[in-house]
Amino acid sequence: MSTLRVVEIKAFVPARDYALSKRFYQDIGFTLASDTEGVAYFRHGQTSFLLQDYWVEEFGRSFVMHLLVEDVDAWRRAIDDAGVAQKYGVHVGPVELQPWRMRDFVLFDPSGVLWRVAQSV
Repeated sequence: MSTLRVVEIKAFVPARDYALSKRFYQDIGFTLASDTEGVAYFRHGQTSFLLQDYWVEEFGRSFVMHLLVEDVDAWRRAIDDAGVAQKYGVHVGPVELQPWRMRDFVLFDPSGVLWRVAQSV
């Protein structure tokens, strides 16, 4: 009998400039584990996603990723220390308490993909 056990789920994050996006994600702390035929596999600990060399404006501008972390302040400092806002011309928001009982900050990648980096409270 099948157990319907899930092993993993990964999003395919779109990239307008694939090479630039790969550098960005490495600069914010992800490891590039593989890069084959327009799909780059990124990981950080047990968390991973796929970056695709594919872009459709309407889709990319509405794409959102949520990264749940143990220490949102440490992540925000690491993003600042990496200088990604200046280096890539992206917006990095302040850490804020949200009504859904999380502290988070927003981070846009070079393509405009929105990331919400959050910690449960």
